[in-house]
This record gives sequence, structure tokens and C-alpha cells, in this order.
Amino acid sequence: MPKSTRPRRKGRLLWASNIALTAGVDEVGRGCLAGAVLAAAVILDAKKRIPGLADSKLLSPQQREQLFPLIQKQAIAWAIGRAEVEEIDTLNIFQASLLAMKRAAQALPVVPQHLLFDGTHCPSDLPCSAEAIIDGDDYVAPISAASVIAKVTRDREMVALDAVYPGYGFAIHKGYATVKHREAIQALGLCPIHRKSFKLGLASKG
Repeated sequence: MPKSTRPRRKGRLLWASNIALTAGVDEVGRGCLAGAVLAAAVILDAKKRIPGLADSKLLSPQQREQLFPLIQKQAIAWAIGRAEVEEIDTLNIFQASLLAMKRAAQALPVVPQHLLFDGTHCPSDLPCSAEAIIDGDDYVAPISAASVIAKVTRDREMVALDAVYPGYGFAIHKGYATVKHREAIQALGLCPIHRKSFKLGLASKG
């Protein structure tokens, strides 16, 4: 498995690569109690800079929504991958996150020559060279772009699921382990999109 690295220049987005078709890959939803884990892969055009691009966690929802169509329009290619709740419960969240990122990379309509994954691990059996970059979503533009695409896509999905499973507040907390979410689980029990392998805060019975 490729060794993880840190960007050599911090505080400034890294756009250029010595490999032409380099895709950034990032996931979102790993720490949630409900919903799939989603990943995105993005190949940016270094000649088309996207103002305001940053790690999605540092951006407001409005900023992410503004960047989302710009990334889609200006990227050479982008794609979504996912691992469903059943896969998370079967594999564990770490392996499911790697699977989602691998699927995003494989779904790219343009085959990348190199892959940059946010974090410390790369999936196995990839079609090209790869490396993991710690804090890559902060400092590497293709990974930042992937984080925005993944975050906006998953947030929209959780808003839609709020109408399917009312009462849990998915449109607000997006499945994360907030106090309100745990209180809703206590009151309503689990719904089909809750991760059964996670500690969901249910009171013991008997």
C-alpha cells in the first residue's frame, strides 16, 4: 500500500502535478450514524482555477453550493462512488470508506494516470499509481474539489431522505451524531438507513 505523505507547501492550494491526469479523491459521511458513505473523484484542469476552493469542512453550505456547479463545469472529469449502509455494517466503516473511494476512482469517465487520496490509506487494486496525502483536502486542489462534490451530493441525499424517514432530523444534521439525532433514535428507534454496527445511543432494555 502506498505510503502517506504531507504536502510540502501549506497554506496554499497545490494545483499542478507532474502527471497530467491526476485525480483527487475524498470521502464524506464516515462519522455518521446513518446513511451511506460517499466519495468523489475529480480531475481538475490546472488552466482553469476555481476561486474559493477549499476543504469542504471549512466552507459554509452556501459556499459549497456555489462551488459545486463550478467544479462540475470546469473539471476534466468527476465521479461519485458510494458504500451503502449494509456494506458499512458488513465490512466496517474504514473498509467501506476505502471501497467508496475506489468506486469513485473507477467511475471516472476519463481514466486517470495518478490518484491522490485524502488521509493515510489508499484502496487496493487501483488502475494506476496512487498516494495518500494527510490533510490533502486542505492543501491539494483536486482533493478539495472532491471533498466539495462528495459533501454537497451526500447532504442533498440526506435532505431527501428526511422526507422518507421524518422525525429524525436528517435534513439538519445529515446523519451525524448530534444530541437531537440521538434523542430521535431513543424516541423512534432505528430506521432502515441507520448503521446497525455503530453505537447509536439506544438505552438498554430489560
